[in-house]
Amino acid sequence: MPPAGAAPRAFTAGSDPAICGEVVGEGLPVVLCHGITATRQSVIHGSRALERAGHTVVLYDARGHGESDPAPPGQGYGYPDLVGDLASVVATAVGEGDFLLAGHSMGAHTAIAYALSNPPGLAGLVVIGPAYDGKVSTQSLAYWDGLASALEEGGIDGFVAYIDRFQAIDPAWRDSVLRFTRERMLRHRHLDAIATALHEVPRSRPFETLEQLESIDVPTLVVASHDAADPGHPYGVAVAYTEHLSEARLVSEEEGWSPLAWQGGRLSREIAEFAAHL
Repeated sequence: MPPAGAAPRAFTAGSDPAICGEVVGEGLPVVLCHGITATRQSVIHGSRALERAGHTVVLYDARGHGESDPAPPGQGYGYPDLVGDLASVVATAVGEGDFLLAGHSMGAHTAIAYALSNPPGLAGLVVIGPAYDGKVSTQSLAYWDGLASALEEGGIDGFVAYIDRFQAIDPAWRDSVLRFTRERMLRHRHLDAIATALHEVPRSRPFETLEQLESIDVPTLVVASHDAADPGHPYGVAVAYTEHLSEARLVSEEEGWSPLAWQGGRLSREIAEFAAHL
């Protein structure tokens, strides 16, 4: 096993678009999928706890995000393309053998859509902050279109200001939310691709109904956030996923605490404990 703190090994999956990622550690692989407008650093927030627990950690930037290429002509940012990229990452960075798949928000929906295809080797799922419940409302699409326009017209400043104005952030968490929102946006090479993704991802359905989740027969850990700090990932949606997934367990932070999804070290330890009982 590499020494603790060993440098990650870069990889590229696919070529059009090229999906950039990194691998560190040895052991049962954990593939991490991030949310929309985030990057590969945003799932476990730089924690090395999974690596220290004896896992290979696979992180990658979704198409158009971070260091990865934008969607080429004729393709887009819907879930079929995101699932295809994930399959390419698994083939490149994991190969054959068992692995654990974890994702936050858009990444959680991508992981669920991938699991619905019954891929070989999938030993378990970690679904962090799901937001899609089988319905796409006009109100939700108006929010995402407005956020995309704010980025197109005002850049990162406009993007952050829109979040501040429309996301109904609890005042206790406002400064933290706006700070890490700006930090994650600064990691992107292609802000125009992020704006396009903001229009397209919310219109794409990773699955049609929650009842489809009942066909997923791998152990699943669902990570919920309370609504005061993270209203964009409703607690009730995480509960609904837990109720429909046949082998699911729900975890969350204590009410009033910083969301578990924001705590990289604690989240990593929850994932490692879950993996230890697969």
